[in-house]
Amino acid sequence: MSPQKASRRHLLKSLWLSLLILTGIGGVALLQVSQLQNLKNQAKVSSPEQLARSLEAEKLRLDLLEKIPAFGFDNLLADWVFLNFIQYFGDFSARKQTNYQLGLDYFDVIVDRDPRFRQIYLFLSVTGSIYAAMPERSIALMEKGLATKSLKILPRTHYIWRYKAIDELLFLGDNAAAIQSFKKAAEWASMFADEDSQRTAESSRETVKFLESKPDTQCTQVRGWTMALQSAPDDRTRDIAISNIQQRGGKLIQTPEGGFSVKLPEKCF
Repeated sequence: MSPQKASRRHLLKSLWLSLLILTGIGGVALLQVSQLQNLKNQAKVSSPEQLARSLEAEKLRLDLLEKIPAFGFDNLLADWVFLNFIQYFGDFSARKQTNYQLGLDYFDVIVDRDPRFRQIYLFLSVTGSIYAAMPERSIALMEKGLATKSLKILPRTHYIWRYKAIDELLFLGDNAAAIQSFKKAAEWASMFADEDSQRTAESSRETVKFLESKPDTQCTQVRGWTMALQSAPDDRTRDIAISNIQQRGGKLIQTPEGGFSVKLPEKCF
């Protein structure tokens, strides 16, 4: 194998591993905290009409929280709204009957109130790209937070640029946007002398070089949407994932159990 092919395979593997880590950490964290809420909800059975009314009321409440003054307690309000999001996410029985779209409304409030709340961006990325199948909206929210000038001087905020880059590459197929995000990740990470930051800066620069060679990332996108399909909690998310898989050359094969497996395009092998 030529050095160029070996480098390409290594970088593709690294990029795919980044997605697995991103969704894995986010998914495990979300599942752990949601188990407690799920236990509370076992005895509750809501009709679709009740759930619809509840979601409508919650959306109105979140809209109000975006507008009301916090009297200097914006950080506390953001923390409280994040805890509300965890409860919403953890109500699996309700989410199976509805979807996860309202999850991004919580992050609308959180990013507005406390864009320096670094830890929430991983949850934002996972919720938007995997569970709600709305990567455009989660990317826009990350951009909004990253526009906060003071965020740049905080440690480990370079990871937000990487979350954004991965979503842009895997779910939107926007190589140009991903390149710019990886460049920003390298820039922000290089400001810190610790080993993790320097390693992230170097990795981001290598990914930029790889993407600037205009590689075919179609296979990686199919795998990304396959992960979204496997995690799809509702028909809407499932349909979006299937559509994106098929647009990129993947084929859906129905299993005897009624589910789907995905056959990658020939060139992916």
